[in-house]
Parts: sequence; structure tokens; C-alpha cells
Amino acid sequence: MCINRVLLMLLVLMVCLILHIKLFRAPPLHLHLTEHRKDPGIAPRAVVEPDSEEDDHIPVIICASEERMGGAMATINSIYSNTDASVFFYIVTLRDAVKLTQHYIETTKLKGINYKILEFNPMVLKGKVKPDSSRPDLLHPLNFVRFYLPLLDVKHRKVIYLDDDVIVQGDIKDLFNIRLKAGHAAAFATDCDLPSTHDMVRSVDMQTTYMGFLDYRKQEIRDLGINPSDCSFNPGVFVADVKEWKKQKITKQLEKWMEENFRQNIYSSAMAGGVATPPMLIVFHDKYTTIDPLWHVRHLGWSPDAQYSESFLQDAHLLHWNGRFKPWTYPGVHLDLWEKWFIPDPSGRFSLVRPQRDS
Repeated sequence: MCINRVLLMLLVLMVCLILHIKLFRAPPLHLHLTEHRKDPGIAPRAVVEPDSEEDDHIPVIICASEERMGGAMATINSIYSNTDASVFFYIVTLRDAVKLTQHYIETTKLKGINYKILEFNPMVLKGKVKPDSSRPDLLHPLNFVRFYLPLLDVKHRKVIYLDDDVIVQGDIKDLFNIRLKAGHAAAFATDCDLPSTHDMVRSVDMQTTYMGFLDYRKQEIRDLGINPSDCSFNPGVFVADVKEWKKQKITKQLEKWMEENFRQNIYSSAMAGGVATPPMLIVFHDKYTTIDPLWHVRHLGWSPDAQYSESFLQDAHLLHWNGRFKPWTYPGVHLDLWEKWFIPDPSGRFSLVRPQRDS
């Protein structure tokens, strides 16, 4: 009788363990919703999803919010149109925009791309991001997806991350082929690497050093020992080694500084880069590979009055409208360079803001 009871108890424990594993094994941040691979003009076929770190796809991660969907699609279009390489797009969005994202792709010229739609769970940010009325757009949950790359359903060791307000004029495989230095989890372009932009940057009083992003009045910042005049970088364009990112626990480090700011407000969106840039600057200080600055010509959205020369922009491989003045709004600069890649929203929800012309 005792033996039977022991066996029964062991059976119950095994059932409980199996249920626990099934309930809690799923990743907390994303839900794999859609994966498509189609070519225009032919019937749908079986999906061939990347299945290893060494396949021939170039993986690009980009976020697509409902409010900025046209921007993300223009970025994808510019990449897809300027390379003969096989690119796989991981498009991250929120639950409400999943159908809109898929419809935008499947009913336009983008139906030929290889892609997967991932849903991001904003609850992961609870207790890490506080409301800030000065730049609410910088607090959108998707702005923090870049912190959680290893927790996305991405089957590559090396990936490219791009913001949705960029246009790629070069061949994306050239950016992907950058060799990261040993021990580096990411590669960025620094804000001091491109002399031809310095005059424009100074003319609009733009920050290019750590002083513009961190509050050096706070002891926590001073204790870091980071020189406030060190060159900053913009994390809207980078190449990442996901395996090294995991090894160094980069996500945990980033979350630590998010939580610290939540408690003590050591930086804010009122400063130059919002609340997503400072944690990246802190965690990656002196620990990143630099990329060719022509692969991240930025500040095009900083002021409607500051413009680059046309010859310089023609040589740029990637243009970034970081700042308040996005290329789908008005006023703005160099809007023609962005608009040539814009695909009208088939649902009509996203539309350009342009001045009315006299008839």
C-alpha cells in the first residue's frame, strides 16, 4: 500500500512538472505571428525560413508602429530595391498593428520580400519607463525593442537593426559584412566621425558628446567615470552580434539603467536623445566597433532649416531623419530623397503631410 502511494505521488509530481514546463517555457516578449516568403506573379509556396546562423540571408530588424507604418515600409522598400542579396526582414510591431502590417506588405510591391512579423509585449517595460510629456513619441514601446534582440524569435547570430525613419541608398550587404572586433556585441557610427557634417551640427546647436545625453549633476553618472566630452553615437542604426550580446548580458545591463532612471531620473527625453539612447551610451561606452560614417548620415530631422549639400547626400549609404521633423511630415529637409521610396498605404490610414499647392 505504501509503495502504491509513493508511486501515485511521483506520478502527480511528474504531471505538475510537465504542466509547469508547458505553461512557462514560451518567450515573454514576442509572439511569432506571421511568416511569409513570396515572389510577385506566382502562386504562394511553402515558407523557407532561416534555420541557422550561417544561412545566406541578411537579417534586418525594423519596428513598424501603426502611426509610422509608412516610414517603416519606405525603409524596407529602399533596402529591397538597392541590393541583389537575399534579405530577411523581422518586422516588430504591437498587436493592434499586425493585420495592418501584413496588409501593407501583401497588397503592394513589397509582397516579394522575405519577412516575419513579431509582436512585442509592452508589459516588459513596466517599472522601467516613466511618462514624459516633452517627447511622448520617444516613449513608444517599440522604441525599446533594440534592447531585447536576443529575446526576439531571430535565428541569426548577426543582425542589422534600423529605425523606421531611415532610407538605405547603398547595398545593405556592405553594412552587414562589417567585422565586429573580438568581445564587441555591436557596431555603431560615432557622432564625431564625419567632418563634413560638423558645420551643420554646430549651426543647430546639436549635441555630439555624452554631456548632451547624461545628467552629470547626478552622482550615479559621475561615478561611471565617462568623460562628458567623449563622442556619442546614435543607436538607430547598428550591427549586433546576438551571441555576444547574450554572453555579456547586455539586455540586463540596459534594464538596470532604465530602472535606475525610473527611480532617480538621471536622464530624460528632454535631453538630446530621449530615454532609449542614454542606456545604450552607458553600456556600450568604449565597447563597440565603429562603422563607416557614410552608413549613418543622420540629423536630417533635427531642424527644417539645416541642410546638407546634394553631392554629400548622394555619396551617403544611409540617411536618417532622427529628430522631430520626420520626412513624412512638414516642414522638413531633403524630403524628395525619402519620398522616392514611399509606398502609399493601401488602407489609407497613413498619409503624407505636405503643403497645399496653389492651383
